[in-house]
Amino acid sequence: MTENYVRQSIIDHCRKMNALGINQGTSGNISARYEDRMLITPSAAPYDEMTPDMIASLPLEGEYGVWDGPRKPSTEWRFHLDIMRSRPEVQAVIHTHAIYSTILAIAHKPIPACHYMIAAFGGDDVKVCDYARYGTKELSDNILKAMEGRTACLMANHGMLATGASLEKAMWAAVELETIARQYYHSLLIGGPVILPEAEIAGVLKGFASYGLQEKRS
Repeated sequence: MTENYVRQSIIDHCRKMNALGINQGTSGNISARYEDRMLITPSAAPYDEMTPDMIASLPLEGEYGVWDGPRKPSTEWRFHLDIMRSRPEVQAVIHTHAIYSTILAIAHKPIPACHYMIAAFGGDDVKVCDYARYGTKELSDNILKAMEGRTACLMANHGMLATGASLEKAMWAAVELETIARQYYHSLLIGGPVILPEAEIAGVLKGFASYGLQEKRS
């Protein structure tokens, strides 16, 4: 997998998240780990006009925030970089302003265990991080706190983010998070959901160890 392949894949996933309806315009941003650097979408660049050389690059170690590229990185580069620096298992981060996730984030409503798939994010809820202005270190710190033991979070009065062991898995997580957010929102309109107990979610988490695509046995 070459660096140019990863750069193009970031662009492809940007276009995909808009096609799937989990983002609008250029409001979202995507990053991916490549060797000892983080590749991230440039600031305010239309996805349809984006080319691989426009993707910004930041070191995962060393001087904080220095970047390479013809265009400056997304204004949200801090939380992308801080997540990757503190979570070596994370290979990709997807941030969107998905409608239902953002509605809940505006209301400061975390998503409880209204569906067993909440366990896909590491526990029995998806938290809402405290509000801070976009692009700030304070926002990044708030996100890291909300993501302790989790792989995704809602961002107060802002949007959502999801992480994954690949761009494909991060996109799957972002779509799943928006799906559960939509289900939870609508359940609130008819009296509220019945919340699954902690023991059930713990059992689901164990089951997820063998859930989905598995490596072939030798």
